[in-house]
Amino acid sequence: MSMGKRRHKKHEHEHIDESWLIPYADLLTLLLALFIVLFASSQVDVEKLQKFSQTFNVIFDGGDGVMEQPTVSEPIIPEEEVPLDDLTDEEKMAEVEKDQEELRELQERLQNYINENGLDSQFSTELKSEGLLITIRDQVLFPSGSATVRKEDEVIANELAKLLVMDPPREIVISGHTDNVPIRNAQFDSNWELSVIRAVSFMEILLNNASLDPTLFSAKGFGEFTPIADNESVEGRAQNRRVEVLVRPRVVE
Repeated sequence: MSMGKRRHKKHEHEHIDESWLIPYADLLTLLLALFIVLFASSQVDVEKLQKFSQTFNVIFDGGDGVMEQPTVSEPIIPEEEVPLDDLTDEEKMAEVEKDQEELRELQERLQNYINENGLDSQFSTELKSEGLLITIRDQVLFPSGSATVRKEDEVIANELAKLLVMDPPREIVISGHTDNVPIRNAQFDSNWELSVIRAVSFMEILLNNASLDPTLFSAKGFGEFTPIADNESVEGRAQNRRVEVLVRPRVVE
């Protein structure tokens, strides 16, 4: 073999293949793009992310890519809650007034039902800062000393349940109250116990309506300790024996 051929062969062996640099450079570019996108997303800056996306589209495929219209996840606020921290005073007042108007409309529907069925002496409604308060005298629902709603009065409870179906739903608190006459029978040792069981019994009948969300309901018993009338008279004691349904506001001033 001639000297010229040996030199040419040696030169071929010494040549380094650098074709691997091209995919390596592409990989580094993709990683850089990924890190920048992740950083932009973490800042939840939609405008910034859109600008980055447009730049990457030009780099990678001339502007027609999956990043051309990015989707950025934003915090989802439950519909039944109204955040007020970031609102102006005027906006807060508008939200409060809207909430109160919804409660007034519900009160009107309830009052129409009460009037149409001649229940004015047994039912009352009052719009308070705590929410819409519906008061039901115990003689409408329970026999004396009992926490079982009479069968004939379950119709009233079922009708009330229909009226309490709202969209979106609201938190509802059921509370039981008694007069100050001590009770001790085979079922209950105290007025505390009687008031709690009455509240729970009434709540359970309301929740037979599948359109109501049980996770938004709670029951309380106050015994004789939150009277609304004088316990010295028969009439006063009758007023104090009651079940209250409180429909809570969604917005608190």
